[in-house]
Amino acid sequence: MKILHALREHLAMVTGLGLLALLCLSWFPLAMVLYRVLPRRWGQPLGRRVATLTFRFYLFALERLCGCRFDLSALEQLPREGPMIIVANHPSLLDAVLLISRLPDAVCIMKAGLMDNPMFGAAARLARYIRNDNLLNVVLRCRRVLNEGGQVVLFPEGTRTTRWPVNPLLPSIGLLAQRTRATVQTVLIEFSSPYLGKQWPLWRRPSLPLVVRVRLGRRFEPPDDACGFNQALQQHFDDELRAGPHTAA
Repeated sequence: MKILHALREHLAMVTGLGLLALLCLSWFPLAMVLYRVLPRRWGQPLGRRVATLTFRFYLFALERLCGCRFDLSALEQLPREGPMIIVANHPSLLDAVLLISRLPDAVCIMKAGLMDNPMFGAAARLARYIRNDNLLNVVLRCRRVLNEGGQVVLFPEGTRTTRWPVNPLLPSIGLLAQRTRATVQTVLIEFSSPYLGKQWPLWRRPSLPLVVRVRLGRRFEPPDDACGFNQALQQHFDDELRAGPHTAA
């Protein structure tokens, strides 16, 4: 029985990673062409909707085929609540997939390297996601998104979590919130295991069932003090995540 269970976990891993690669690479050539030929007013909403539908289907497939369970119900209300910055902890490679699958008008702030990645870059550019390599550009682009009624998603740790419960947050997060004068909604992502975390080898099989819960944390008003905001945000993530399951490798 142990051997069969291990084989099932291995098959689930291969199926899950393979399906994600297939979906992303299938959209890549068309997204690359559409980015060049469609004006922003058409390409941007198309890119975002395709991303949401693709990731929603992907998570559905993981539930049906790979023994995963996702509780994302807390996110369903956010698209109706207007412009805001949504900040989440970053325990896994799946975190952006989880959020985008439920936030059709969201724009992600992404590592510049991912924007240049063939698997994700063309789709991200079509959706007008934002590179993180120039703070002034990030502030200006975020302000535009928020003024248009959109939402901005970012992971203030800057990379996946390596120090439980959350890494030290980037100091630029407080500055971004201050300069855009946006409400900041915290989101807490909790996994039953450290699968696809920073220290989890890509080809190491998961422990099934993999259970993921996303819940809403505190909503912060636009800060006047960027440094004080960062400290309050750090404390909130520390306190809330320590109260949840410990998934360190």
